[in-house]
Amino acid sequence: MAGAVSLVATALSPRHLTPQAGGAWKLLEIGILLVLLAAAVRWAPRRQAVAAVATAGAAGALWTLPYLDGGLVMRVGAFLSWLFIVAIAAGLGGYPRWTAQRQREAVAAARREQQLALARDLHDFVAHDISGIVVQAQAARFVAAANPAQALAALERIEAAGLHALAAMDRTVQMLHEPEEQPAPNGPLGAGRSAPRAPLAGVAQLAELVERFTAAGATVARLSLDPGVAEALPRETGATAYRVVVEALTNVRRHAPAAEQVEVELRGVSGAAVRVRVVNGAGPGPGLGHRERGRGGRGLRELGEMVRASGGVFSAGPCEQGWQVVAELRGHHD
Repeated sequence: MAGAVSLVATALSPRHLTPQAGGAWKLLEIGILLVLLAAAVRWAPRRQAVAAVATAGAAGALWTLPYLDGGLVMRVGAFLSWLFIVAIAAGLGGYPRWTAQRQREAVAAARREQQLALARDLHDFVAHDISGIVVQAQAARFVAAANPAQALAALERIEAAGLHALAAMDRTVQMLHEPEEQPAPNGPLGAGRSAPRAPLAGVAQLAELVERFTAAGATVARLSLDPGVAEALPRETGATAYRVVVEALTNVRRHAPAAEQVEVELRGVSGAAVRVRVVNGAGPGPGLGHRERGRGGRGLRELGEMVRASGGVFSAGPCEQGWQVVAELRGHHD
C-alpha cells in the first residue's frame, strides 16, 4: 500500500521540481518505503511480497526521473542503481524469511524422522510381544476346559509378555526426549539431574528373545552364534541385528504359527560385520487355537530399507526349509 501511494504521488508530482524543492522529503519518503519493503518481504504472504518489490521498484524509478537531465544513459544508470537498492532491501527482508522457512522444514523433517523411528520401535518390539500374548491367549482358550493348570501357566506367560511389552513402550516413549538422556527430576540421580537413556537391545539379548518366543507357543526356536560376534559388533549394528530377528520371529507367529522349528543364526562373514539368518518351516497345519489374522504391515520392507541404508544387504523369501530372512550388516559406514 505504501509503495502504491508513493508510486501515485511520484507520478502526479510536477516534473519541473528540483532537488531543492522537496528533495529532502523525497529522500525521507524513499527511506521509509525501503523499510516497509523489507518488512513486507519478511512478513507478508509471497504474492504480496512480490507485489511490494515491483511497486517499490517502479516508485523509485519514477522518483528519479524529475531530477535527471543527463539524457538516456543517466536515466538508465539511475534506474539500475535504484533497482540495486531495492534488491538490497528485499534481501534484508528475504534472508530472515528464507532462514525461518529452512528452520521450519528442518523441524518438520526431524519430527517426521522421529515419528518413523517411533513407528519402527512399536512395530518391531511391541508388536512382537503382543503377538506372543495372542498366541498364549489362543492356547489358554484351547486347553482351559481340559487342563486348567496349563491355562493358568499360559496366563502367567501372558502377564510376563504384557510386562515386557510395557517395558518396550517405555523405551519407545524415551525417544520423545533428548537422544542421549531423559529428564528424571524425581529419579535416583536427584532433582534437576538426568537419567541415562535405556540401552538398545542387541545381540546380547537374543538368547532371552529366543527363549521367550519358544515359551510362548509350540514353535521351538534355536539360536546359533559365532564366538565373539556379540562383543565385536558396534551397538547400532547389534541393535539392527536384534530388529531383524524380532521381525522374523513376529512373522513366524503371524504367518506360520504351526511351524515346528525356527533357526536363528549369526555368523561373521567376510566383507560384512555379521550375517543374520532366520529360517522357519511352514508347519503341518494352522496350529493350536489359530485364527486367521489380517496380513502384516510394511515391516519387512521397512526393515530392508533400514538395512540397505546402513550399507547392508537384505532379503526375505522362500527357501528349501520354508521361509528365510537374511541380512548382512556392516559394522561401520564408509
